[in-house]
Amino acid sequence: MNEVIDVLFASLRDGYVQVSAFVAVTVLAFGLLQYWTDGAVVGAIENNERLQVLFGGLLGLTPGCGGAIVVMPLYVRGTVSFGTVVATLGATAGDSAFVILALAPEAALYAYAIAFVASVATGYLVDSVGLGVSRVDAAVARLSPAATPDGGTVVRGGVGPNPTHDYGGPAPTHAHESGPDRRSRVLTPLSHGAHVAWWVTAVAGLVLGVLYLLRGGPEVALTLGFGFDGLFTVFGIAGAVLSLYLYAVGRHYVGEGEIARARDSFASAYDTLTHAAMETSFVTVWVLVAFLVYEYAVLFTGVNVATVAAAAGVLAPIGGAIVGVIPGCGPQILLASVYAEGGLPFSALTANAIAQDGDALFPLLAVDAKAAIVATIYNFLPAVVVGVALHLLWGPVFGMAEFGFGVL
Repeated sequence: MNEVIDVLFASLRDGYVQVSAFVAVTVLAFGLLQYWTDGAVVGAIENNERLQVLFGGLLGLTPGCGGAIVVMPLYVRGTVSFGTVVATLGATAGDSAFVILALAPEAALYAYAIAFVASVATGYLVDSVGLGVSRVDAAVARLSPAATPDGGTVVRGGVGPNPTHDYGGPAPTHAHESGPDRRSRVLTPLSHGAHVAWWVTAVAGLVLGVLYLLRGGPEVALTLGFGFDGLFTVFGIAGAVLSLYLYAVGRHYVGEGEIARARDSFASAYDTLTHAAMETSFVTVWVLVAFLVYEYAVLFTGVNVATVAAAAGVLAPIGGAIVGVIPGCGPQILLASVYAEGGLPFSALTANAIAQDGDALFPLLAVDAKAAIVATIYNFLPAVVVGVALHLLWGPVFGMAEFGFGVL
């Protein structure tokens, strides 16, 4: 029982300091860019047709799902091409990118660069020659004739709504909707206070996280006190608990009841800070779930995941691509966490990075499910090809480590 409790508190602490504090900085930076430019990023994409695919890939490359989610409504409005959607979703590593960036930055650099090149190339090929999109589109339609609930006509290689089609209202721009924000004499001020306290722990966690990396990622004792280990534990657990509160309760009372939401701009700096805190809290919850699932699985079963993955051979990258097809960030964060623990090969990580869409697929599924399915197919194919190629070349030809590559 003591070991079970130790795993719980260590996962809460490590998930927050090693991942969430760095997530907060990235999400805040992207939000401030939108705030300072007042949505100019979206305008630049819409006004540069030749560079749309490249811009889409760059937005998808930004950690988290926010950049990719921005592109989906633009496609629904008919202002970006289907190839842009494919490039954006393919380059997206979702919230799992935060895990790899924090725990294996060198692996992130290689994996996401490969995913970006493969996805942008696929996007331009889809727009220029079609790559048989119309046939895939027709096959999907035969399997599910009602896959496109809007009834839009097919354009640009066979996929997507007609740009002039009236959808009768704005398209969904977020994956997790919870209704209007609430007011409470107790919970509203408490939630705003928790939000402020959360940023205090985030700053402290970032400082401790940087020091942790500079020290080479040593073992940190689970203890209380004013030394490094004690502060690491105190701020890590406090930040994790505050994140759980903001995700479950607080977000409904601070003007951010909706999460994983695309925002063109922000009304104020405080609005930007609030959005970043809620988005990071959402990521934190999934990171903690992934950490706990992995740690308890190893604790209770004694299975060596790395041994199993090594025995899988070429099936490992194919499995990574299959996991990437699952919408949402949870399964992808779990896979990234297993990689950071040395349990999966680099080829599986890269295949997953190309195939996964994170939360960005949900807005497109809600309005044009057929386009979403076709885009997923076009991301899965290069994911398998690149993943298998890396499995064959990464170690034997390039002499790079398959397991644990780039892990701190």
